[in-house]
Amino acid sequence: MTKTIQAIRGMNDLLPSDISLYQHVEEVLTKILLNYGFSEIRTPIIECTSLFKRAIGEDTDIINKEMYSFNDRRGEGITLRPEGTAGCVRAGIENSLFYNQEQRLWYIGPMFRYERPQKGRYRQFYQIGSEVFGLKGPDIDAELIIMTARFWRFLGIDNHVQLELNSIGSIETRKSYHHTLVNMLEKNIKKLDNDSKRRIHSNPMRILDSKNPSIQALLDNIPPLIDYLDDTSREHFTELCRLLDLAGISYHVNHRLVRGLDYYNNTVFEWITNSLGSQGAICSGGRYDYLVKLLGGPNVPAVGCAIGLERLILLVRSVYPLLKTKKVVDIYLISSGQGTKNSMLTFSEYLRNQLPEFKIINHFGGGNFSAQFSRANKLAARLVLALGENEVAHHTCIIKDLYNGIQKTISQHHAADILRALLTDTLRKKHKI
Repeated sequence: MTKTIQAIRGMNDLLPSDISLYQHVEEVLTKILLNYGFSEIRTPIIECTSLFKRAIGEDTDIINKEMYSFNDRRGEGITLRPEGTAGCVRAGIENSLFYNQEQRLWYIGPMFRYERPQKGRYRQFYQIGSEVFGLKGPDIDAELIIMTARFWRFLGIDNHVQLELNSIGSIETRKSYHHTLVNMLEKNIKKLDNDSKRRIHSNPMRILDSKNPSIQALLDNIPPLIDYLDDTSREHFTELCRLLDLAGISYHVNHRLVRGLDYYNNTVFEWITNSLGSQGAICSGGRYDYLVKLLGGPNVPAVGCAIGLERLILLVRSVYPLLKTKKVVDIYLISSGQGTKNSMLTFSEYLRNQLPEFKIINHFGGGNFSAQFSRANKLAARLVLALGENEVAHHTCIIKDLYNGIQKTISQHHAADILRALLTDTLRKKHKI
């Protein structure tokens, strides 16, 4: 017996029953991104390994533990992208997008990290990200955060998320704080867990983000990073908070929020939820003013964020457990009698030309009208168009509204206008337009 081939561990299928909810969420987010002036960019899922090592940082968990890296046939190191910002920056430099230009870019697609698979965390996962290049003030940081708050409002989950905010200052700030932090940690080396001991000299800032309660208790005795901010960084953060207050955006200043990527500076933020257990972050971002220059481009300030779609979908489903994810069929055509199937095919193509915005399906496989109506009901069809020999002869069709049971005969020549009016009225009522 041939062994069944299964998906690679941590790589999940998105079935048709899942896709409609993904498409709904993506449509909401992308419309808002366009409303804020963002343009889509698409970059390869494979990049040179050196890109991520330089951008993310040699001593991060992503580089040390999580990247899918291998050598190609020429022996060159390549990596499946673990995040989207580095590739976006590389594309901008390579295609001269950053020279004396402001750029607002967004992207969507799969990312890859070798982590322990669990609910909401897969080894292939999807992100939608937004990046702004060429603006350095706290006003663009505020607008980016305000935009993400709009995401949650339009998805109806704004009461289930909380914004955490911090400033990690400049490179010089972190160097000064790094010395203090390491000294304090070394004095308490026996109290550190193995993960913190490993990081103490390679990436001590990440210890601030430890989920270990005993480590968090130890950190209570260490001065927060915000006390070490230089005047410029402090003014930037103060103004950001003021702008968010003016916009009515609630937030919690979390002095231990540092993010897991080395390229961040000044503003860092996360939107978190208590509805998904330990997987609480659904959106993360911040400012990275040094990355473009680090990767060989001009000295360009930047800020951005990314949303994990799997976690966001989980949250939407937890808030709306009865949410229907099945894609509704707008028009279902059925036929019975001599020559009616050919007429149905011709008629359906005419309707698709006239009504390209709606989903139209023909019934195939035979059966009487009762069986065909039953199939339309299973597909959650809105309207059924029926063609019999009499309708074909007189260029008419029977239309039945499966939502209210109303049925009548109409001319095929006027069908497109009537159908559009019925379906548009349904959409208006659904969205309370």
